[in-house]
Amino acid sequence: MRQRKHPPTIPLESNTAQKPNPKRDSKTQALLTSSREVFILCLVARSINSLMVQTYFNPDEHWQALEVAHHITFGYGHLTWEWKKGIRSYLHPSIFALLYKILTFLKLDSPWFMIRAPRLLQSVFSAVGDLYMYKLSRVLFDDHVAKLALFAQLTNWFMFFSFTRTLSNSLETVLTLVSLYYWPCIRKSSKTTSLGSRKWALAVAALACAIRPTSAITWLYVGLLELYLTDEKIVFILLEVIPIGTLVLGVTLVLDRWMYGTWVLVPLNFLKFNFLSSGGDYYGTHVWHWYLSQGFTVMLFTFLPFSLAGIAMSKQWKLSGLIAWVLGIYSLLGHKEFRFVLPILPIALMFSGYSLARIGVPSRFSRTSYSCLSQKHLAIVFLLITNLPMALYMSTVHQRGTEDVMNYLSVEAVDGNVRNILFLTPCHATPYYSTLHRNLPMRFLDCTLSEEKGMLDESDRFMLDPVGFATEFAKNWSLPSHIVVFDAQEKLLKDFMVSHNFMEVKRFFHAHFKVDRELQSSIAVYASKG
Repeated sequence: MRQRKHPPTIPLESNTAQKPNPKRDSKTQALLTSSREVFILCLVARSINSLMVQTYFNPDEHWQALEVAHHITFGYGHLTWEWKKGIRSYLHPSIFALLYKILTFLKLDSPWFMIRAPRLLQSVFSAVGDLYMYKLSRVLFDDHVAKLALFAQLTNWFMFFSFTRTLSNSLETVLTLVSLYYWPCIRKSSKTTSLGSRKWALAVAALACAIRPTSAITWLYVGLLELYLTDEKIVFILLEVIPIGTLVLGVTLVLDRWMYGTWVLVPLNFLKFNFLSSGGDYYGTHVWHWYLSQGFTVMLFTFLPFSLAGIAMSKQWKLSGLIAWVLGIYSLLGHKEFRFVLPILPIALMFSGYSLARIGVPSRFSRTSYSCLSQKHLAIVFLLITNLPMALYMSTVHQRGTEDVMNYLSVEAVDGNVRNILFLTPCHATPYYSTLHRNLPMRFLDCTLSEEKGMLDESDRFMLDPVGFATEFAKNWSLPSHIVVFDAQEKLLKDFMVSHNFMEVKRFFHAHFKVDRELQSSIAVYASKG
């Protein structure tokens, strides 16, 4: 049979580029689906996480974020001395002020929502941070490492304990992870991302610095690394760094001008106070090696050997160098806190994920892949049984009394049973108006930074002599309806309470272990019999 002839076809080059690539499209779709599923998983996990956190960690969670937001939204709330000196930006509290506005509009500003909604909002941000840590791990290594890095992030006790709190450091950590994902110099090759991605990285990094000026320590390292590796140094400096930095700084300046009522350059004031004058040392100093010997080591906990192994095996010198740089710079400062180095904790946990992934790879030293798999399972079980109990204890038990006492008083205030409150505790030991949410007179012992060295503040004087201070203080007080006091000082003030007609109405467990100066095992509420 004669074959049927078909008319010749003319190849069109213009259509070649537009022809779909099923393999590429399916891979892209799989990645998008994976990212969506990871985000939903993280969002559920962090939402539960935020509801489980019921303890007090650092005063800034309430006094430098929620208390300021409450003042912005409702017109009352205590502003600490930092806001009078202009060393804090209103950018971070404004996020929670908007949340309070929404709650008020929906008539949901009840004690339950006022207490839990801010941490639930932070849990959304935290889930974004988890997602970008996963994505960064996948870009640098592979999907298997990314999953184990995400496991490390979600189960590390300190991330569980702190990441959903309304600290500026928590949001700084989220922005750090998002920005690192877009930086070309952090990826395997400095040319793997477009200039558009680098602009996103710069914008997010600038936002992190606006929220917390010390974030500049991280971005100085990354920026210099990018400048060294990029072929477009002039473009990077003149057309990206300067315009984007100026824009973000300008927006922040306008916001602070509106809130402060005058022009305030917060980053400059922050630099003067914390670095040039060592003002932070007023709140305590530590030895130079504290982060290495105690701080960061405790944060990593049992993930530490896995992180060190991952750093050694992966040879990702850019990120391991970032960890060393941040720890080194912060070690030079006298005042040290766990939360200051929170942004680099996920990076260290990423290396833990890498070393965990390598356990499952057979080598000439292991006879079978089954033995390697068993070792990996044992490692995962070990990390779970050491971190989860620690996370649960620190988040639900240790130092919960000061949260519980304000939650109780907020309900009592709604019922009209509270007239005014005196806190005979160390300053900033409890939440304040942001939890009470009633415009009632309250008084706590002041610890405003004194310009005269060696001068004791009210809080220090009370702790040295509770009875003498309370007796002198009562000469000029407006008799409160309620007094809040820790059990250590309560024992000394029993006669004082009785003589002024106060009786115990509620007691809350606080801690099993000594916090700062002494054991504060419980916190009590005394009410006036009148």
